[in-house]
Amino acid sequence: MDRFDAMQAFARVVETGSFTKAAETLHMSKTSVTQLVQQLEARLRVRLLNRTTRKVNVTADGAAYYERVLRLLADMDDAETSLSGASAVPRGRLRVDVPSPLARLVLVPALPAFHAQYPDIQLDMGVSDRIVDLIGENVDCVVRGGELTDQSLMARRVGDLRLGVYAAPSYLERAGAPAHPRELEDTHHRIVGFLWARNGKALPYAMRRGGESIKVHGRYVLAVDDGNAYLAAGLAGLGVLWLPDYMSRAHVESGELAPLFEDWRLDSMPMYVAFPPNRHVSAKLRVFIDWVAGLLGQYTPESSRG
Repeated sequence: MDRFDAMQAFARVVETGSFTKAAETLHMSKTSVTQLVQQLEARLRVRLLNRTTRKVNVTADGAAYYERVLRLLADMDDAETSLSGASAVPRGRLRVDVPSPLARLVLVPALPAFHAQYPDIQLDMGVSDRIVDLIGENVDCVVRGGELTDQSLMARRVGDLRLGVYAAPSYLERAGAPAHPRELEDTHHRIVGFLWARNGKALPYAMRRGGESIKVHGRYVLAVDDGNAYLAAGLAGLGVLWLPDYMSRAHVESGELAPLFEDWRLDSMPMYVAFPPNRHVSAKLRVFIDWVAGLLGQYTPESSRG
């Protein structure tokens, strides 16, 4: 038994929840994957997986062993890439989760250049605004906006996004253009609510002008938990939006959105790449974090740059 192949097969079964799917991703037969895991269990004298006709579940011993295996595999990957100049070419599979608008408008369009520089990195990109269990779902890192509340995670601040307030012309024709943010609390005005994953609530927005500071809650007829749906609702005239530049810029230029309260200041939105504290920061993860930071730098206000 090749112990490296056995550990890799076991890890992939845990990640996919299936011997069949693990075999497909490893380009091996299901029989080979099954035998490798069985041989590994025989060597360790412990059951790592519980098999049923429908699914495969990791045992308590298997879960503990899986975390050790991940670190060993990452160390071996780094050892290989550090030899004979190979460190310039990080390689391997990287599992990330990013907000849907950021993926659509910033990251995915820039990926051809990333893969041209790092052709041996395989990205598995989850696209969502939900809370991700990094350890339970075996995700290497997540990119998220707003202050991090999970203090158990390691994180790097990779940007600060400038925010603005916008509305579609159809909304302004119907409700009128508000002259002051407080008018958004009036009965005839509406915002589009965004339900933050960390608490499932629409949070108020802080705005300042000179010595005046207010928090706008607003009223909504629609609240969503996805950034793309949030933008679509605003474009459809369902209410006022708070957006980072990368989401608003093209729509302002096309006339689909109009900026509001341009003499007011909003706090920028901090952006983080977060990863588990027990997850090895491999070469491929380091270059991905640097790449995200470089992309987000173009949307960071000059006053926020170091």
